[in-house]
Amino acid sequence: MIFFFLLLVAMFVALVAQHFIGPLPVIGARVLLMPIIMFYGALALPTPGMLVLAFCGGLMWDALHMQIIGGNVEIALGWSIVLYAALGALMGGFRPLFQRGRWEIHCLLSGVCTSMIVLAEYLMITFRRDPVVFVFNKDIWWRIGGAGLVAAFLSPFFFFTLNYLAFLVGYDTQPTREGKRSR
Repeated sequence: MIFFFLLLVAMFVALVAQHFIGPLPVIGARVLLMPIIMFYGALALPTPGMLVLAFCGGLMWDALHMQIIGGNVEIALGWSIVLYAALGALMGGFRPLFQRGRWEIHCLLSGVCTSMIVLAEYLMITFRRDPVVFVFNKDIWWRIGGAGLVAAFLSPFFFFTLNYLAFLVGYDTQPTREGKRSR
C-alpha cells in the first residue's frame, strides 16, 4: 500500500511538473511525465492496483485538461480513465517480462503508449470541432511522435528511480525472479 500511495503522489507531482516544462523547441512536442509513472505502475502493481492507478491518473489528467469552449465539451471528464486503463492493460500484458528483469520493451512501449495518449487527445478535439476534417501534417505528427520519443528516452530513468523507491519501501516489483521460486 505504501508503494501504491507513493506512485499516486509521484503521478501528481509529475503532472504538476510537466506543466512547467515547455514544449521542445524544434518539434513542439510536450514532455509528458505522468504517463511514464502510470505505465511503470501498470508493470509493478497487480491488475487491481493498476486499474485504481489508471482511474486516479485519468481523473487527475482530465481535471487538469478538461476543455469546454462555447458550451461545447471538447475534452470530456472521464475519457482518459478508460484510455489509461486500456493502455495499462496493454503494458500489464508484458508484466511477466518485467518481472524477469527485462525492461527494454517496456521503455519503448511507454513511448508508444504516450504517443497514443496524445493522438487520442488530438483526435477527440478534432472530431468535436469538425468531424469531417482531420488534418495530419508534419507538425502534428512530430508533436504526437515527439512526445512518445521523449517518453521512451526518459522512461529508463523513471523506471530505475521508481524501482529503487520500491526497494526502499520493501515492495518487490519482481516476485517471480529466479531464486525466489524455490519457496
